[in-house]
Amino acid sequence: MEQILIIEDDMGLNQGLCRALKSENRQVISCLNLKTAREQLLCGSVSLVLLDINLPDGSGLDFLKELKVADPVRPVILLTANDTDMDIVAGLEQGADDYITKPFSLSVLRARVNTQLRKNAAQLSTKTFQIDGFLFQFDQMQFSKDGVPIELSKTEQKLLRLLVENQGQVMSRADLVDRIWTDGAEYVDENALSVTIKRLRDKLGAQKQIQTVYGIGYTWGKKHE
Repeated sequence: MEQILIIEDDMGLNQGLCRALKSENRQVISCLNLKTAREQLLCGSVSLVLLDINLPDGSGLDFLKELKVADPVRPVILLTANDTDMDIVAGLEQGADDYITKPFSLSVLRARVNTQLRKNAAQLSTKTFQIDGFLFQFDQMQFSKDGVPIELSKTEQKLLRLLVENQGQVMSRADLVDRIWTDGAEYVDENALSVTIKRLRDKLGAQKQIQTVYGIGYTWGKKHE
């Protein structure tokens, strides 16, 4: 289910946004300040953020930087009364995916929110995986955890992609070997997969995510505390 996080200190406008954006397959979370927003972001997977710039406990532009470091892919739409060209350029250059000035039409807002959600869904489904604080962009060969870049070899990238594309499913050792080492080699050392799994776990810090299913193979599973 999609989750939209609204951060707007005008209670009347906040409630109006909630009503306008809520739907059967969408949850809308309402916050009046940055403190509450930070707490909400720790609780679940937010698909899109609607962010006011002028908030009682800080700058929305500063918070925008935090959001984009934590998750560069998640769309953020700025809502603000600051409508000069300089304000708009500043917001977009700091990573905002869209910029809507007050007053605005709720129907236009809905359309622009839906556009960003569609773009994000397409990107995630074809190129990017965002899981447990990890961001994997395979086409760009960029990988990070909590915003910190991680360098992976081509073999490690192949292994990682197979695991996350089949999240929750057990990949057999034989299948992984066949699909990773496809250079025509007649023999691959049985230990090569174990070594690559260990390197990948260590580089990503994914000991809890990359799980061994003894006697069968490996899976990228849900994080367990």
